[in-house]
Amino acid sequence: MGLTSGAVLVTAVAAAVALFSVTVLLWPRLARPGRRQVCGRVGLLLATQLALFAAVGLAANRSFLFYGSWADLFGQEQEMGVVVDHGAASKDVRVVGTRAVDVPGGGRPSVGGQIQEVVVRGDRSGITSPAFVYLPPEYFQARYARRTFPAAVVLTGYPGTAENLIQGLKYPRTAHLQAKEGRMQPMVLVMLRPTVAPPRDTECVDVPGGPRTETFFAEDLPRAVSETYRVGTKPRNWGFMGNSTGGYCALKIALHHPDRFAAGAGFSAYYRAAEDVTTGDLFHGDRELRRRSDLLWSLDHRPQPASSFLVTTSRSGEGNLKGTREFIAKVRAPARVSSITLESGGHNFTTWKREIPPGLVWMSGKLRAD
Repeated sequence: MGLTSGAVLVTAVAAAVALFSVTVLLWPRLARPGRRQVCGRVGLLLATQLALFAAVGLAANRSFLFYGSWADLFGQEQEMGVVVDHGAASKDVRVVGTRAVDVPGGGRPSVGGQIQEVVVRGDRSGITSPAFVYLPPEYFQARYARRTFPAAVVLTGYPGTAENLIQGLKYPRTAHLQAKEGRMQPMVLVMLRPTVAPPRDTECVDVPGGPRTETFFAEDLPRAVSETYRVGTKPRNWGFMGNSTGGYCALKIALHHPDRFAAGAGFSAYYRAAEDVTTGDLFHGDRELRRRSDLLWSLDHRPQPASSFLVTTSRSGEGNLKGTREFIAKVRAPARVSSITLESGGHNFTTWKREIPPGLVWMSGKLRAD
């Protein structure tokens, strides 16, 4: 049974309820003095607490999709299939499957678009990572056969899975509906997680000695996608967006690589690379590299690009309000900045789903199709 399956959750809840019931029934007998009774009380309480913790953890994971499988939970890499779609594949992108978009008529690509499961190989970085590519319905329609589409890289947070972006945050469905209602142009979405060297959180840094995560996202990924799909190669054709760690990465890549990306949107982003047990030593004593990963420092000390940024926060519930205000205050021409500030909203999917629709519309307005 899969980590996110309903059967696993039901089993965990049933076990917690059963152990609680057994504890209540046996407690009078175990309340007597004696070593066996004490051990019995401790054992039942510990088992009940563990079962309850597992049930709550599984329910939270099923809701927010922090981990997609048992292997992902325990930090093991997963082998992907080798089924190749020769119509779309290139030397650096291997298509390993397709799925329908969760919209009316989603089974027909020309109506609902299509989500392709791919594996992307980075020439310069040496990184290989799974991803999902959302192709809008227009991509499959004859009247758009000669059109080159704009694209946005979309990252989830750490340690989330790319599946979060489809099932939890519903990027393809939202993009489809926004385009259908005329609020945004059709765009290709390249969806993946920032953890391209699992289980390490590299904060989209080119770590001295590797992995070269920034190079993968800023250079390898857009080049590989443009060689595989009808996506432009100019900065005006590309944007970068994400939530939490993905939001930090989006702002960082757009800030430091205006030759590749015209816009970056960070939902609940932070503005300085995290350094903790999940990241390890990112900078190896390189003071300049550490400073460069501080976006507020970069805005103060480096030339600002002719790029557009979107940042989001809330007055109550988010920890990035002060940093977001500082980021906005430091952006100067030719750069441009926009913001979404909610009255309240925590660092969670519910908040991001309120920000993603206007965020996609904003991103669409900053990019161009050729």
